[in-house]
Amino acid sequence: MKEATQLNNVSQPDALDDLCINTIRMLAVDAVQKANSGHPGMPMGAAPMAYILWTRFLKHNPRNPHWPDRDRFVLSAGHGSMLLYGLLHLTGYDLSLDDLKAFRQWGSKTPGHPEYGHTPGVETTTGPLGQGFANGVGMAMAERFLAARYNRPDFPLVDHYTYAIVSDGDLMEGISHEVASLAGHLKLGKLIYLYDDNHISIEGSTDITFTENRLARFKAYNWHVQQVADGNDVQAIRRAIRKARTETERPSLIAVRTCIGCGSPNKENTAGAHGEPLGLEEVRLTKESLGWPTEPNFYVPQEAQAVFRKAVKVGEKNEKKWKNLFAAYEKAYPGPAAEWKQVMAGDLSEGWEQGIPVFPADSKGMATRAASGKVLNALAGKVTNLIGGSADLAPSNKTEIKDSKDFQAGTYDQRNVRFGVREHGMGSIMNGMALHGGVIPYGGTFLIFSEYMRPAIRLAAMMGLRVIYVFTHDSIGLGEDGPTHQPVEQLAALRVIPNLTVIRPADANETAEAWRIALKSKNGPTALILTRQNLPTLDRNLMRTADNLALGAYVLNKVEGPKPELVLLATGSEISIALEAMNKLIAKGIFSRVVSMPSWELFERQSQEYHDRVIPPEIKARLAIEAGSSLGWRQYVGEKGIVIGLDHFGASAPDKVLYEKFGLTADQIVEKALELLKDLNNKDGEG
Repeated sequence: MKEATQLNNVSQPDALDDLCINTIRMLAVDAVQKANSGHPGMPMGAAPMAYILWTRFLKHNPRNPHWPDRDRFVLSAGHGSMLLYGLLHLTGYDLSLDDLKAFRQWGSKTPGHPEYGHTPGVETTTGPLGQGFANGVGMAMAERFLAARYNRPDFPLVDHYTYAIVSDGDLMEGISHEVASLAGHLKLGKLIYLYDDNHISIEGSTDITFTENRLARFKAYNWHVQQVADGNDVQAIRRAIRKARTETERPSLIAVRTCIGCGSPNKENTAGAHGEPLGLEEVRLTKESLGWPTEPNFYVPQEAQAVFRKAVKVGEKNEKKWKNLFAAYEKAYPGPAAEWKQVMAGDLSEGWEQGIPVFPADSKGMATRAASGKVLNALAGKVTNLIGGSADLAPSNKTEIKDSKDFQAGTYDQRNVRFGVREHGMGSIMNGMALHGGVIPYGGTFLIFSEYMRPAIRLAAMMGLRVIYVFTHDSIGLGEDGPTHQPVEQLAALRVIPNLTVIRPADANETAEAWRIALKSKNGPTALILTRQNLPTLDRNLMRTADNLALGAYVLNKVEGPKPELVLLATGSEISIALEAMNKLIAKGIFSRVVSMPSWELFERQSQEYHDRVIPPEIKARLAIEAGSSLGWRQYVGEKGIVIGLDHFGASAPDKVLYEKFGLTADQIVEKALELLKDLNNKDGEG
């Protein structure tokens, strides 16, 4: 198989290879030393395999980092970020030598760990170990899906690899087990990982914690496994990558035995090269040992730069060839070509909202998880790149697309992904799919198990990815499974993540609107918080329309009658309880308004004038009702208001019993409301 960038035709003597490799090493050493912070050892050891990959195999165009058919490269060992920054600068991306000199400084393009959207050419935010490893699996899955849907005979529109450099730490993290197992099952043959097998972690030799047979482990996962005994043997690395590219049925792991801090006389193969600068004296000794000029710092030999910069011409040539292919494809297959452009732009098809169901009023109603399943299936017919599934809970989460089969080896064009019991892996795979582009991933589990996904959710929010979480069984309302499965603090925990939109709809129609918001949200993830138990479908002739959900909170009562004395704020399953309490209060001559508040994040985007219209500042009597932690509600009820929630764990019993025992019935809310009004009136009288 020909090597993608065509630089394989250039015959380069070993001395020039060494010069290029040492250029990568010394840029990392100098940047870390100047910053007095960072990880020099990993770039020094991994430089040879990174050099071979980037100059002989990686299909990319430094002048257009977003070219759709580029190979994806993930530096999962994100602490070695200077390896990636050096490669980006040397191969001609918009990353100057001055940017390298500003490593880890305020406002620089070279932060401590690679950040997606911040530095040209960085495909994902890495650093938390295992995340990049998992993102790469998601990228490879997206590539297979798009290739299966859009490629035609003689038109390989989607035909690229996903490469990564992974570390001992990545392999130690549990998430790598989850996603490696799934990648092997799915036969992702275009996934190639170079394992920086340097045997060193922060605490010392990996022999103190990490002694299993890693190669046997990956063979058991159905990966194609190779070993390179010497990390400086560029020809052996080259042969291994070439062989991995010929393997079509299995993902590949190439274990390259590297030496951390390679070239440092006193720190090579020690933990001292891992997470701190070498020190000025050791930098001088290292340069001398590698035959490198001690001055100037950040030295890039012209001969080395010439080798790396060939990537610009070759990349432009490869992209032009692809554009010509696409032009011919567009003539032959105008419909698929138009759809391809739309999905790769992240746009939704014209008329995609027309199929969203409207649910009639129903006192019995349905669980919002069931409504979500109906909405998902209505949308799936219009949004053809909506792909996802569940962590082995599809029947409970209602996440299956009924008109699609399973995404499996041989049926990569299908949209039901079986993630297995791998919540963390699912979250990070979804991130990788979104990062690849062309797909909108969703994934479901019980809300309590969002705990397993939290690192991936946080990174999705940080990167501004359009991924959709379907979190069901959202409260003590799930009943008899008991406190291990009843989420209490999870809503509050999700709400504190910046750039994550959390929506807990009150009925089927709010659920439909929540999906609408989620699909429109291009710049951040959305968490849908859904019930197991049935909720009444509100009569929208009597209540304001569910499309007000886009405002985050709105007054449900269409007609309030006399000026309300009380505001009842609630979300999800507690809305119907609040409405019942409102009617009981009316019978006592006390008028209130019920505010449906499905999304704090959406509400906070509204103006203060709107806030004051929904929650009038002059009404001090406010009750917030939610079957979860009370944390955060004080900002809406004020100092004098009451929060009726759960600041303790649940119990095993039917849901109606639990709501009664924990003070979440309409009668109990009425009692609290009367106490609050009496207390406020007494205080006013004293004033």
